[in-house]
Amino acid sequence: MNSNKYPEPTVGAIIFNPEGEILLVRSHKWKDNYVIPGGHIELGEKIEDALRREIMEETGLKIYDIRLVGLQQCIYEKDFHEKKHFIFIDFACKVDTTEVKLNEEHQEYKWVNINSIEQLLLEPFTRKILIEYKVRKNSKYSQKILYDYY
Repeated sequence: MNSNKYPEPTVGAIIFNPEGEILLVRSHKWKDNYVIPGGHIELGEKIEDALRREIMEETGLKIYDIRLVGLQQCIYEKDFHEKKHFIFIDFACKVDTTEVKLNEEHQEYKWVNINSIEQLLLEPFTRKILIEYKVRKNSKYSQKILYDYY
């Protein structure tokens, strides 16, 4: 299948450690900005299985308590290193450790408090999902899932 002909479904994870911090990884694919870890869903793979596999491959972390938090479209984003159309399926989840083993896809990582994300160099879609997640978490009138169809 020609990946430039169709949107590419991907999964991403807002990963919370036992201290309540979230994991961000720096990616050369996104102009060296920080992103949440994740990747492509393989043909025949279930979404949650893809999430678990991608997080294990990229960070060495075993995730649990997985909850869908948002859907976003990324159509030919200028900050990405290639012309691609992605559908981002983002989840929140937990881990029992802060020990990360990065693969070659990312240059570094950091655990951060979600309330300090505004000061960080984040790619646009990571910034949007994290800010929306933070706002919804603090609002009693919030929607459970962010859908971005624009």
